[in-house]
Amino acid sequence: MTNIDGKAMAASVIERVTTETAQLIAETGVIPGLSVVIVGDDPASKVYVASKERRAQECGFNAETVVLSPTVSEEELIAQVDRLNNNTTVHGVLVQLPLPDTLDERLVTQRIAAAKDVDGLNFINVGMLTAGYAEDTLVPCTPAGAMLMISSVLGDDLSGKTAIVIGRSNIVGKPIASLLLKANATVTAAHSRTPDLAGLSRQADIVVAAVGRPQMVKGDWIKPGAVVIDVGINRIPAPERGDGKSRLVGDVDFEGVSEIAAAITPVPGGVGPMTIAMLMANTLRAAWLQVGA
Repeated sequence: MTNIDGKAMAASVIERVTTETAQLIAETGVIPGLSVVIVGDDPASKVYVASKERRAQECGFNAETVVLSPTVSEEELIAQVDRLNNNTTVHGVLVQLPLPDTLDERLVTQRIAAAKDVDGLNFINVGMLTAGYAEDTLVPCTPAGAMLMISSVLGDDLSGKTAIVIGRSNIVGKPIASLLLKANATVTAAHSRTPDLAGLSRQADIVVAAVGRPQMVKGDWIKPGAVVIDVGINRIPAPERGDGKSRLVGDVDFEGVSEIAAAITPVPGGVGPMTIAMLMANTLRAAWLQVGA
């Protein structure tokens, strides 16, 4: 069984982005700019946004975090997005999700200019991806990273392979299904209401679990030799570590599945590191496209 090392793969992506950023600056004088808007003071979101900013700076980008009050109005938030859309030194814009219930998430994400939508959520980018033009658009970061992990084991052409995607979110499930189709896999899009989910999973050469249920995918769901990509990040109690302690697990029962699968991503240390790495790759790509290079 191969443990697909997300940290090592992410480091390789960051190294490439750093090199190509220096090339962009040398050829055009343009420094890629990434702006992240965060609403409120959720501790987990603040840590995640800080790691994005730090990684962007390491790549040679100009990085900006715009922190807004949890009581910010929709009009004020949209005004900030418009400001960033119109700023020619900013090439990538994202609004950290989730937003407070008082704000319309769809309205805000659709306000981000498609050319700067490094999260790949603008409907123009979604439509391009769904239509099969992934190479001409900005692809959501987590699915893009997961596809690199699949390619590292099976190659870029998945002709003859069957895949099941468990989960239908706009951020992971739907876009990765489109990417798998683009790579010539035969894809089943499944979810919590799919009958005989275990049976369908057992037929697949590639299993992508992105449903948000801790350790739902068991060893007897997996075809021997399958590649398993675990996108889930769930915190569960860990009393063995002491009172009130917890630990992170994926949507896959790692111990059981690793005995059957040919390759699997761990949690933590799998898909997670790739998400930020692909955000950097998207920002650099957006910068190249915006300077017409």
